[in-house]
Amino acid sequence: MNVLALDFPPVSHLFEWPALLFDGTAYAVNKTVLIYLAAVVITAAIFLVAGRKNAPLVPAGVQHVAESGVTFVEESIVMETIGPEGRKFMPFLTTMFFFILFSNITEVIPGIQFPANSRMAVPITLAIVVWCIYNVVGVRSQGLGGYLKNSLFPPGVPVALYLIVTPIELVSTFVVRPFSLAIRLWANMVAGHLLLVTFAVLTTALWGAFPPTAIAPFGMLVLMTGFEILVSVLQAFIFTILTAVYIGGSMHPAH
Repeated sequence: MNVLALDFPPVSHLFEWPALLFDGTAYAVNKTVLIYLAAVVITAAIFLVAGRKNAPLVPAGVQHVAESGVTFVEESIVMETIGPEGRKFMPFLTTMFFFILFSNITEVIPGIQFPANSRMAVPITLAIVVWCIYNVVGVRSQGLGGYLKNSLFPPGVPVALYLIVTPIELVSTFVVRPFSLAIRLWANMVAGHLLLVTFAVLTTALWGAFPPTAIAPFGMLVLMTGFEILVSVLQAFIFTILTAVYIGGSMHPAH
């Protein structure tokens, strides 16, 4: 694709990768799949190493990373949104936070430079899992009738407004939430990847034409790389805290 005389790769080439294994089958493995597998392995390895029986009393290295992550999720997410009874969801929320983070951060790792969550499959799958969990929690906490009543007819809303509020709550709670959760993560990673590619292409083109003119786009590339690290962490945090908010709201109808 030629944009302002720059040889910009087709957008499809930035997000679609050829199969490396089992090409042409339902089990094809490409770059995106390998990133997700690595995210699963790294997440599991961190907590297996940190949780070993002979772990030192003073955390260091991997153990420090794991304990810091658990403390962060507990104090900044679970306790702030669900409360003490939300600790039973800590394994799920902490695992999800680290998995999403490691799937995002590959965007700025040389040699990989691709955020796996810029493909929609896993974000929407995670969102559907979250949808199932908070609905099951709501039914178990309040009963089916109580959960539907509190979800569709929020306490404190004048009865006359239910004609307007109830359809909105129905669509919001049971239809829109999983899609908004997935699209928020996916869209942010797509936008960040496109920005990094744009500045990389611009830097390369200007360096070949007249090196001094490449300084500005290269500076922006470095700046955007740092910004995308922040975005990777922030999107993992937002996805996890919204999950906790939805679970807390299902457990406590007053939320």
